[in-house]
Amino acid sequence: MSARRQQIALGVAAVLLIAIVFAQTQLPAVGAGGLLHPARRPVAGTPPPVCHDATFPGAGIDLAGWRCGETGVLRGTVVYLHGVADNRTSARGVIERFSPRGFDVVAYDSRAHGNSGGDACTYGFFERHDLDRVLGRVRPGPVILIGTSLGAAVALQHAPDDRRVTAVVAAETFSDLRTVATERAPFFFTRGVIARAFELAEQQGHFQVDAVSPVAAAARIRVPVFLVHGENDVDTPPDHSRRVFAALAGPRELVIVAGAAHNQSLRGEVWDRIERWIDGVLERRPG
Repeated sequence: MSARRQQIALGVAAVLLIAIVFAQTQLPAVGAGGLLHPARRPVAGTPPPVCHDATFPGAGIDLAGWRCGETGVLRGTVVYLHGVADNRTSARGVIERFSPRGFDVVAYDSRAHGNSGGDACTYGFFERHDLDRVLGRVRPGPVILIGTSLGAAVALQHAPDDRRVTAVVAAETFSDLRTVATERAPFFFTRGVIARAFELAEQQGHFQVDAVSPVAAAARIRVPVFLVHGENDVDTPPDHSRRVFAALAGPRELVIVAGAAHNQSLRGEVWDRIERWIDGVLERRPG
């Protein structure tokens, strides 16, 4: 081999060695950081006309939110839980729909999102304890949890352990964190890199990845659950909701919305069906 070819071969070997070292040492940290620290979107401006700013106590942090309605005869309280990298402003449509129908609406920024405290998203591990404290601040009466994506997973994980919850509407939930995070990992993340990323995330976020599992919680849920998922959701495929649906022990419905991608399943006709379903749940509620 000529000296020139030897130099090229050594150069290629050096690049490959650097790439291997980077993959083993840096990619897991990148993966853990991406899992724990989704983009934060601060909330600015004024709340909707029927709402006012509120601060709710979470599990060791403060949660920034809105309280809406709170006038007249109360049919119940809707608590809206947003998706990852989102904030409470996506509740505006829910507020406009349910406030005129006699519901208080509470919407707040999840921990590590919007204007709330916390620096790590744990996908329900701590968020369900935040929700428990928020529900301690609502008026007595039926409580409907409406969550999308991350929020849906939080609602499902909290529901089995809180008798204040009357029903859950869960759009585009994941079935368990390990599965959905693995599915969303970049193609160049090897199994070893993904496993190490989970370990780092657990150490830095002080939680357990395998304890984040709406499908495991589903077997203990006894209140009615309405699941919605987009047929063309590639971020969180609809099989996630199908697995949760199969595990649910109580009254349940599942709607797969034709042609809908992630964050597109809650359409007008679906909302109409959800409203009728909630009306039916409240009518059948004892007392």
